[in-house]
Amino acid sequence: MGHRTFFSLLLISVFAVTSLSQGQTGEVLATGKGVRITAADLMPKTKAVYDAVAPSIAAGRSQILSGYLAEQLLETEAKARGISVEALEREAIAKVTAPTAEVIQQVYDANRAALGNKPLAEVREMIVDFLRREPEQAALQEQIDSLQKKYSLTLLKNVNAADIRPADAIAKIGERQVTYREFTEANQLGLADAAEHVYDDLHIALEDDVLYALLALEAKERNTDASTIIAQEITNKLKTFEPEERLDLEDTLRRRLIAKYSVRYVYKRPEPLVLNVSADDDPAFGPAAAPVTIVMFSDFQCPACARTHPELKRVVAEYKDKIRFVVRDFPLENAHPNAFESALAANAAHRQGKFVEYIEILYRNQEALDGSSLRKYAEELKLDLAKFEAAIADLTAAAEIKKDQADGRSYGVSGTPTIFVNGVKVHRLSAPAFRDAIERALKK
Repeated sequence: MGHRTFFSLLLISVFAVTSLSQGQTGEVLATGKGVRITAADLMPKTKAVYDAVAPSIAAGRSQILSGYLAEQLLETEAKARGISVEALEREAIAKVTAPTAEVIQQVYDANRAALGNKPLAEVREMIVDFLRREPEQAALQEQIDSLQKKYSLTLLKNVNAADIRPADAIAKIGERQVTYREFTEANQLGLADAAEHVYDDLHIALEDDVLYALLALEAKERNTDASTIIAQEITNKLKTFEPEERLDLEDTLRRRLIAKYSVRYVYKRPEPLVLNVSADDDPAFGPAAAPVTIVMFSDFQCPACARTHPELKRVVAEYKDKIRFVVRDFPLENAHPNAFESALAANAAHRQGKFVEYIEILYRNQEALDGSSLRKYAEELKLDLAKFEAAIADLTAAAEIKKDQADGRSYGVSGTPTIFVNGVKVHRLSAPAFRDAIERALKK
């Protein structure tokens, strides 16, 4: 299904009530030497996150079902008319009136500073895309609403019901029934991903409660207080005062105390979905036989990738030969017009052994990734320009990037950066989260 990301925005009213089981007040969440935290012991902020687990998962499942039914309606209509789903989408969007030159100018004038004071001609397409986004979405939603009536879409059973079985019909489109098995099999990645997000939020909140309890124990042992320990272990050790430095010091303290007091998180959480994520033949660093393989799907024009790459690279270096780090391409062409050519250029630099150096330049210069700039960066690295340009023009290079994109979509990748550690998706893009994922992988 090539439209999953888009159609998740289209809404069909589905059952919002949840019958999923919720944690009990006495559920033990974490234990250790001198530590036992139950749901009843949680601080108010963490308790709110804990109580929201079941309803949040139910809401996510309902939203995924909504998107899936929208897909099915469009595919049913496309098949009936003998056209593609893309053609149906174009029909709906064609109804949207193009913004006038006056409106485009007004938006440009109001946002000129935010647009880097670039000339209107240079940012006109971006402004038009922005102005069309909401009315196009409304037109597509109107199309879905119309198809719901045409095919008499009927919801038959709550997708979150506790007694639901694989063979149960949960919806009906015309004469076709959609079973719970069909829905879950078609949306396995999305359902797992949504649940992982919810449980990650709980784990982050629970970590604070655990650290608070451990600091109290440590303070008692040292005959001091928690604030003094924090000063000794974190504040007084700061040198650069960068956020990453504080985060690393906090993470070091947390890990040391967890090890000292043998803390284990024992709350009920589904096992993460493990995918067979291929490294393909993309740029890879570290031993091929390393116990942990990290695959990052990246877009060189993506600001989040530029922030994440150095953090991940730093953590990978901490584990030395235990990690194989692979970079795969996932240019978001609709959002980043220079992303695909940047990927081509990076792979051209890779052919001359300068991939790392080249992508560092790309991440630092995301406002200048046009063709001439890409060639200028190649010159700075003293690459053979004739070979560089030939590699960019090589059709097999473009095909390789398309393959990365297709593989990524098959793993549920819809945005960047998306990172997998031994096939398990990492949802928090931070150094502590990367270390946690690597440590879990090393223990298996």
